[in-house]
Amino acid sequence: MKKIFLLGLLVYSQVLFAQKYDFKPVVDIPVSSVKNQGRTGTCWSFSTTSFIESEIKRISGKDIDVSEMYIVRATYDKKTWNYVMRQGTAQFSEGGLAHDEMNAIRTNGLVPQEAFSGLFGKQYYDHSGIVPSIKKILDKYIKRDSTVADWKAPTKMILDQHIGAYLKTFTYKGKTYTPMEFLKMTKLDPDAYITFTSFTHQPYYSKFILSIPDNFSNGTFYNLPLDEYISVIDHAIKKGFTVELDVDVSEPTFSQKNGVAFIPKNKDDSKKGLTEIVEELNITPAFREVEFENYNTTDDHLMHISGIFKDQKGNKYYKVKNSWGTNVGNGGFIYISETYMKLKSISVMIHKDAVPKKTAKAFKL
Repeated sequence: MKKIFLLGLLVYSQVLFAQKYDFKPVVDIPVSSVKNQGRTGTCWSFSTTSFIESEIKRISGKDIDVSEMYIVRATYDKKTWNYVMRQGTAQFSEGGLAHDEMNAIRTNGLVPQEAFSGLFGKQYYDHSGIVPSIKKILDKYIKRDSTVADWKAPTKMILDQHIGAYLKTFTYKGKTYTPMEFLKMTKLDPDAYITFTSFTHQPYYSKFILSIPDNFSNGTFYNLPLDEYISVIDHAIKKGFTVELDVDVSEPTFSQKNGVAFIPKNKDDSKKGLTEIVEELNITPAFREVEFENYNTTDDHLMHISGIFKDQKGNKYYKVKNSWGTNVGNGGFIYISETYMKLKSISVMIHKDAVPKKTAKAFKL
């Protein structure tokens, strides 16, 4: 009987301490449906477009499915010009950052998905041939190859064929718009958004150009102490603002399949933590900086934060919308622990009205 009792106690203890994730909302802001970026490196546009859809809803009350590919098309023009003018020494890839979306909106406006899908009748996006085709032309032009006297016309042809030609006007809900008129109708102001980060290689409360490969347009980042950086994210969400996120997703403990991302204190818990709560590492600003400088933390992927959740032990997570379709964990959403956010997030973009007063004062916003 004593052996049976002890065995039962052991089983009970294992059940008690091996707790499967049970996430409960603290703040859960509705967002537009999860999309699929397909075989493209355009997560930056899918996530930031989701973010601006939430902003349009918050500002104007309108639910608008905004075209991701129109922004991608406009940004390629900026990328090609930058690459040519820097004589091939700049980054030229499918990647981009949240401020690239705002730059494109500022100069090219917005269009709805129904007017510019970029799919050409296909079910999924596939941009695998775009960069190699364009780069070949640009490199020949830069090297003064006599076969390429003009780079603009052939790159335009490739982009028009694979993404779509620019629209002068389009009809939406019975009304004709230009892209700039449509932007005005949404009431979105692309100049109202700020990108925050946290690194020790630059002074806190300073603005600087973050040296990451996809920052081809030299966007400015506002640098904060790590705890304040997290507080800014929390403050925005609790005020009803969603947040745009740039984050490293190369860790084995980032699992869209399981719908969770975490940083275990003990690496042996990496697999266990995919399905149950494990103790996480304490993240310091110094460690975050080291991981950035040794390339363990890299500029991988952009997503859209829409809420704050807690597990049954009170640990905090961020509900994050991905762009890898719905046939993955949590219907395309992933719960990222605060610890993972502290270590692996590169930056966040928020509306200036979501910035806490103390932080706004420090930057004279």
